[in-house]
Amino acid sequence: MSPRPVHELITELSSVLVHISDKVVANLYNALDAVKREDEQGARQIRIVDHEIDMAEVSLEERCLAFLALQQPVAGDLRTIITIIKINDDLERIGDLAVHIIDRMPEINPEMLDSFSFEVMGRKTGEMVSKSIQAFISKDRSLADEVCALDDEIDVMHRAVFKKVTGLMKSSSSDVDPLIAALSISRYIERMADHASRIAHEVIYLVTGEIVRHNGGFYEKLIESINE
Repeated sequence: MSPRPVHELITELSSVLVHISDKVVANLYNALDAVKREDEQGARQIRIVDHEIDMAEVSLEERCLAFLALQQPVAGDLRTIITIIKINDDLERIGDLAVHIIDRMPEINPEMLDSFSFEVMGRKTGEMVSKSIQAFISKDRSLADEVCALDDEIDVMHRAVFKKVTGLMKSSSSDVDPLIAALSISRYIERMADHASRIAHEVIYLVTGEIVRHNGGFYEKLIESINE
């Protein structure tokens, strides 16, 4: 790694992170669109892009590790580079979940995307990812807090899907396989939102030194909602 100023290198690595994030968000939207249109060619393209995301994630991690070894950053610069590594990992996992959505294409009825509001969930989750990266670039605590608030909305939507699916499954005439696929897609989107929220938590720690932890697990909230 060249002996350029540390802050210049961090800016470059951050720009790569933004590029990966843009690809991840686009692949999420394209995955939901491909399922809705039963677009096999689109599904293949999503897998290709996911491979590109994986390669970019590995390359960025290697550059960050080289940065740590050769530049030996301290204090704020050290925290920033470690945060980039953590965010990079979360983005790669979000990308994998978009492929999981595509994997469910043969099992789901496209009309279910509208019935269960998956496109709305997906758009909100994509917004979370984009905002979490913006919060990192601008070191914006309030924007990170917005992401965490959106995560609560996604959790509520996922619980609604769970209750609707379990209700439909009680019917003797229900086709169970598409319902299970629908529940899986909802869970994939909810997990994407969790990763976006984790990115926001990393930003909060980077900016304030405050460690933010979840207040109550998802499944505890799910059980509570079922019993309401």
